Amino acid sequence: MNSLSLFKRSFAHGVHPDDHSEQTAHLPIQRVPFVSHYVLPLGQHLGAPAHTIIKVGARVQRGQLIAEPGAFVSTALHSPVTGWVRAIAPRRYPNGQLQSAIEIEADPYATQCLESKPPINWRSLSTDDFIKQVQQAGIVGMGGAAFPSHVKYALPEGLQIKHLVINGAECEPYLTNDHRLMLERPETVLQGIEIVRQKLNAEQATIGVELNKANAIAVLQKHIRQGQYQHIKVVPLRVKYPQGAEKMLIKSLFDTEIPAGQLPRDLGVTVNNVGTIVAIADYFQSGMPLIERIVTVSGPGVEQPANLIVPLGTPVREVLRFCGGLKQTTREVIMGGPMMGMPIASLDVPILKGSSGILAFTALETGKPKEYPCIRCGRCVEACPHFLNPSRLAKLAKVGWYEEMAQYNALDCVECGACTYSCPSGIPIVQLIKVGKAEIRKAKTKAAT
Repeated sequence: MNSLSLFKRSFAHGVHPDDHSEQTAHLPIQRVPFVSHYVLPLGQHLGAPAHTIIKVGARVQRGQLIAEPGAFVSTALHSPVTGWVRAIAPRRYPNGQLQSAIEIEADPYATQCLESKPPINWRSLSTDDFIKQVQQAGIVGMGGAAFPSHVKYALPEGLQIKHLVINGAECEPYLTNDHRLMLERPETVLQGIEIVRQKLNAEQATIGVELNKANAIAVLQKHIRQGQYQHIKVVPLRVKYPQGAEKMLIKSLFDTEIPAGQLPRDLGVTVNNVGTIVAIADYFQSGMPLIERIVTVSGPGVEQPANLIVPLGTPVREVLRFCGGLKQTTREVIMGGPMMGMPIASLDVPILKGSSGILAFTALETGKPKEYPCIRCGRCVEACPHFLNPSRLAKLAKVGWYEEMAQYNALDCVECGACTYSCPSGIPIVQLIKVGKAEIRKAKTKAAT
C-alpha cells in the first residue's frame, strides 16, 4: 500500500485541537547557558529509582555516571555538568511531592565541554550488550512517558520485531521539539533509526509524521534518498490527537489494532520517539549519555517562545528567565503538553528526562469552566480512541465504585484527555478517571501483598 493511501486513513475517534505550533515551529534550536545549580531526581523514569554511587562533596565531570539502575526496569543517571555534589536529599518534584535527588553545583570555571570519546562499535555488540549499553546511557522515551528504552528492546523468547516505528507525530499542541529535530538533525535521526533497526533485526523502519510538518517530511525523504536508507520510509499522516499514542500510531500506519492487554511487541512492532532515537545516535556516535534534551517553551504567558537544548536538572525558573520571563497575566505553568502535561508545583522544580515542554498560560486558557450535569451527548465516547465510555467511568469514579470501573476496562484509558476536551458540560472526565485508576492499582497492590 502506498503512502498516499495510508495518510488518507487514520485511527478512529480522537479530536482536533488547534496545534498552536506557529509560535515555535520556525525557531531553530538554541542552547540554554549553564546555571549554578542542578537537581537530578533519582526516579525521573518509570520503574525503580536509580541508586546513587557518589557522595556529597565529590567532584563530578559532565557526563559522569552518578547513579546506577535500581532494577532492570530502571536506568542510569549522569551529571549534566562539571561541578560538586552538594546534597543527596529529598527535593521538590514537578508534581509537588518530595523525591530523593542529587544536587550539583556547577564549577563556574569549567568549560563544560563533554570529554571526547570514540564511537562505540554497535555492530559488534550482541543484543544483550546493546541493551545494557542503552540502559547505562540513561536513555528513556523522550515523548513524556520516560519509559526506559532498553526494556522495549529486551524481547521474550520467540518474539521478533518486524516493524520499528518512529513517532514523529508530535500531536500535543504547542510542542515543536521533535519537529525541529527532524528539520535540523535528519541524518542523526536516520542513523539512530538504523542502529536500532539492525540491532532488533527489524525488516522495516517507518517514520510517522503528521502533515502539519510537511517540511520535516520533505527533509527526511531527501536524506533517505541521498543516504540510501532502503529500509526506512516516511509516512505522512492526517493531523489528529492523540496520534502520538503508540497504539493509535500503529493503527494509522498499518491499519492494525493492538488488542487490550497486549503490547505492540506482541504483534512484532516497537515504537520509539524521535528524541529517543537521536539520543541513541548521540550515545553510540560520541559517547554522550542522556544529560540534556530539547524543550519547547511556549504559550501565551511566556515572553519569548523557543526550542532549547536544556541540561537535565536545570530549574524551570532559569529556563523561563532565558526566554524573557513570564508575562504578568500568566496564571499556570505546565510541564509537557496541554493535553497530558501537569501543572508544576514551583518554578524551582527541575527539567527531567521526560520534560518535552514548558508552557505558560494566562487566565483565559486556564479558567475552570462551570461544570454542568452530563447531558449524555456521547461526545466523549466519540472522542475516545480506545472505544471506552469515559462518561460512565467518570460517574463510577465520583461515587467510588472502583471495582466496577475495572470491569469497564478503566485501565485501558491512556489519559489522553480527549474526553475532557470534547465535553460540553465542562466535566473533568479524565481527572476523575485518573483518580479511579490510582485506586484500582492501589487495591490490586494491596491484594497481592
